Amino acid sequence: MTIIAWPLIAAIAAGIALAAAVICYALLVLLRPLLQRYALALPNARSSHKIPTPQGAGIGVVAATIIVTLATALRAGFLDDPALWILVAATAGIAIVGAADDIAQLGVVPRLILQGIAVAAVLTALPADVRVVPFLPFFIERSLLGLGALWFVNLTNFMDGIDWITAAETIPITAFLLMISVFGGPSDLEISIALALFGAMLGFAPLNRPVARMFLGDVGSLAIGLLLAWLLIGLAGRGHIAAALLLPLYYIADATVTLCRRILRGEKFWVAHRTHFYQRATQNGFTVMQVVTRIFAVNVVLGLLALSSVAWNGIAMQIAALAAGAALVTALLYSFASGRKAA
Repeated sequence: MTIIAWPLIAAIAAGIALAAAVICYALLVLLRPLLQRYALALPNARSSHKIPTPQGAGIGVVAATIIVTLATALRAGFLDDPALWILVAATAGIAIVGAADDIAQLGVVPRLILQGIAVAAVLTALPADVRVVPFLPFFIERSLLGLGALWFVNLTNFMDGIDWITAAETIPITAFLLMISVFGGPSDLEISIALALFGAMLGFAPLNRPVARMFLGDVGSLAIGLLLAWLLIGLAGRGHIAAALLLPLYYIADATVTLCRRILRGEKFWVAHRTHFYQRATQNGFTVMQVVTRIFAVNVVLGLLALSSVAWNGIAMQIAALAAGAALVTALLYSFASGRKAA
């Protein structure tokens, strides 16, 4: 029975991911002329690109993720799950905020307030018994998770600054989340979201390959950050805190260290800049492909460490995995900052 079931499950999962990829790619091919006309990102002093490039491809990623998730929910029988509709509404809402910011540059305060509403909504989509830090009072824990998720949404946006970087981050995270799900725990909704987002990013990747023909834009990066934050909190809430930290560790480290450096220097940290480690790498002689290839490779190793911390779930293993992951990311950040290309 098991021998028959696993190939069938794998085939269904591959079909869901493929459907998301095809839908995303087809939507983006159709949307590209429109985005070329109305949503063109022009190069400036802080840009990594040199030619005008349409942004807003996140519309296709978000739409494909939602469409495939709803279709899966209909087929699997959890279309009446309130968490599904909360997540869909919050994702669509934050994508609209991102689209407005792409077009009209919303102020910092309105943007954060609207993002905060979306984050608060997805936290309500977590089961009440999901506790990451159970010794804290529920309200305090949820408040801290909300702040963390809000930061993750924004750091995902900040890090989306060169071709393929968000694909190099999102594809490994969702792939390893699906592998970890083999050990049990995640809901059908979590698995469906991870599969759909994985497939949608595969569909987007060919159009964002250096030199990119399309950019995600805030409409995509904010929504992706929100969905990943929700998935990672769910993973941490099942006792796999080390895995939840390891999977996005490169993005967290690059964005957080950069933010702290800018604050300590008295810079306007909320203003766009080019001082992230991946940006410094391109200034230090790395090509975009060299940067994203290294980030992807590190993310794969981080995923394997996360998987190991779940498979051999013990304190010693989790500490060892976190230490190895931290050392690996530190080495990558150092190589980017110093311009040393040796592995």
